[in-house]
Amino acid sequence: MEYIGKSIQKVDAVKKVTGEALYPGDFNYPDQLYMKILFARRPSARVVSIDTSRAEKLNGVVAVLTAKDVPVNIYGMIVKDQPVLCGPGSDVPFADRVRFVGDQVALVVAETEQIASKASELIDVVYEDLPIVSSHLQAMDEGSFLVHPDKESNVFCHFRIRKGEVDKAFSDADVIIEGEYTTPVQEHAYLQPEAGVSFIDEAGRVTVIVSGQCAHEDQEQIAHALGISHEMVRVIYPAIGGAFGGREDVSIQIALALAAFRLHERGIDRPVKIIWSREESIIGHHKRHAYTIRTKWGAMKDGKVIAARAEVIADGGAYIYTSTKVLGNATLMCTGPYLIPNVSVDSYAVYTNNVPGGAFRGFGGPQGAFAAESQMNKLAEVLGMDPVEIRLKNVLREGDLLSVGTPLPKGVSLDKVIEQCALKAGWKLIDGKWQMPEVDHTPDTDRPFVKRGLGFSCAFKNVGFSFGAPEHCDAKITLEGKAEIEKAILYHAAADVGQGIHTAMVQMAAEALGLPLEKIELILSDTATSLFAGSASASRLTFMAGNSIKGAAALALKKWNNEERPATAEYVYRPPKTTMYDPDTGKSEPNFAYGYVAEAVEVDIDTETGQVNVNNVVCADDVGQAVNPLIVQGQIEGAVVQAAGYAILENYIQENGVPKTTKLSTYLIPTVLDIPKKVESIILEYEDPIGPWGARGMGEMPYLPFTAAIVDGIHNATGVWFDEYPLTAERVLDGIGGLD
Repeated sequence: MEYIGKSIQKVDAVKKVTGEALYPGDFNYPDQLYMKILFARRPSARVVSIDTSRAEKLNGVVAVLTAKDVPVNIYGMIVKDQPVLCGPGSDVPFADRVRFVGDQVALVVAETEQIASKASELIDVVYEDLPIVSSHLQAMDEGSFLVHPDKESNVFCHFRIRKGEVDKAFSDADVIIEGEYTTPVQEHAYLQPEAGVSFIDEAGRVTVIVSGQCAHEDQEQIAHALGISHEMVRVIYPAIGGAFGGREDVSIQIALALAAFRLHERGIDRPVKIIWSREESIIGHHKRHAYTIRTKWGAMKDGKVIAARAEVIADGGAYIYTSTKVLGNATLMCTGPYLIPNVSVDSYAVYTNNVPGGAFRGFGGPQGAFAAESQMNKLAEVLGMDPVEIRLKNVLREGDLLSVGTPLPKGVSLDKVIEQCALKAGWKLIDGKWQMPEVDHTPDTDRPFVKRGLGFSCAFKNVGFSFGAPEHCDAKITLEGKAEIEKAILYHAAADVGQGIHTAMVQMAAEALGLPLEKIELILSDTATSLFAGSASASRLTFMAGNSIKGAAALALKKWNNEERPATAEYVYRPPKTTMYDPDTGKSEPNFAYGYVAEAVEVDIDTETGQVNVNNVVCADDVGQAVNPLIVQGQIEGAVVQAAGYAILENYIQENGVPKTTKLSTYLIPTVLDIPKKVESIILEYEDPIGPWGARGMGEMPYLPFTAAIVDGIHNATGVWFDEYPLTAERVLDGIGGLD
């Protein structure tokens, strides 16, 4: 292969470094207006009335929009359960309720941002405060206040798995390990907060320039809310300042479109711009779900796990967003990548008055993996087994049945991944037994209070949409020239959120067409020119976009060879179908492809302060085929750093539904002083049978096992297990007995 497997420079690198690349907040147009959103800033209330008269009288105010101005005042990606604007005046039942602090109540459009902001403060809203449901455990109680009064319960999703004879297996088990694990909310903290511009384009379309993860999904949500056809909505993604799942659901898209739409009706065709502050971003978009996972595992003396039971409860927050799909992943992954013959899982997602939970890198996997890998490490300790040895005894292999009763797709490699990670981290295989390297638990004689430990963990992660969700990816290629191909134009909607997919797409197109890289031109992320590509999520784009590009290239070349000039071809790639959980047994074909990862983490713990420092991370990932190895390495290192923040630093605090950590001065993300000192990326390439050139997805994989490995390392150093994180200095010090 000429281009696949080569570490070429990112196609957008120079423009981003020089500032030439434009992000949504960089777009400015002559005569543009500015928008400010009035947030509820209270978690649970009924909007009794809204008086906009004072705001409308302010000089420079062009329009104030409320619920009555929204044609179809409800939206949602999976379930439409959220008002576009909360308040009286729409025919959507209970749209007059606010259910979290970030609910949007009114929009102000004005000549300047300052005027818009001042006017928003002049809107008089009368609220009737309602009971607050702030705990996902409380939300499940019978008689708990209903966040959505038109529902029978706050529980909006329940999955169950029943495999084998669980009770009998527990009675046969030699060892039983029980645990209750609590995982926290996490803020995405991407580079640029929500920003965008809207206007009516030359074709009369409502046009929104914004950051997102699926332009066509944004288009659908906008069209639905405005009550117009998809063709009359255009969504354009320029450079995107990070996403990590946080731009999966809409935030400002509908608000921007509504403003342009209503102004146009009034004969005002001026662009409208908005940029959220960091505080608005933190309260206004969804977060990683908080989970409570109660679990019990049974094993034999030889280390074979024979039974697992789990109750999984996810805090969905005020609206569903992607909670059902995230819960689907957590349900599958809470028993780990292991062959367990007897499994019982009940998982729930519930409404609360907290900021909604939604997509975040790993998509339920980090929460499920934390519980599963912690259980496995505790079993290893009780049985006196090496953590690598016990995993290899139980890990899923080719043809093994998942908890849902079906085998993994072909190409299972986790045993090899575990072995390669262990060897790189210093494990030895002696007389057929794996042995952990000796760790100097007090490495610094001058600081005996610093303890060192080594932890291990592994995981698997789906590639692509799961559990019956429609999955396809479309590509269009035009070949131009006369005697020979002078240029190939690839039209594709895939969003590059910093992961480098556009670079990989150029490489894959060049490879498929047999053309040099410089002959590939990209026209990207514009619903007016590109077909549906699906979301930049679920580690899917290399896999899905690659297969769509291969297909379009083959068809275009066929037309070219038949003397068609120019030669244009469209191709829709559809992977093998997946199925939802059976409501009684949980049986399903959950995913069509997977990636596999193992991590060994060395940590230092200051027993006087509780501070945890990560020294070395060995991360082995089976990526099938590394289209661009340098980009893959960047994804591994980036995921590890972000996972370290999640595990140790990032402490998102909500009290009675009100976020208290709304600035990056109080919500701490990793700096250069906090990141692991060394990350050793092991890129393994065991080809996926249906991946393009054998490639798998991998952007999420390094994230999943990290926290459990950290906890295992802390236990290795101190003898103390932690079942809750973030592992802040206060929590660690308290856990190891350092606080009075």
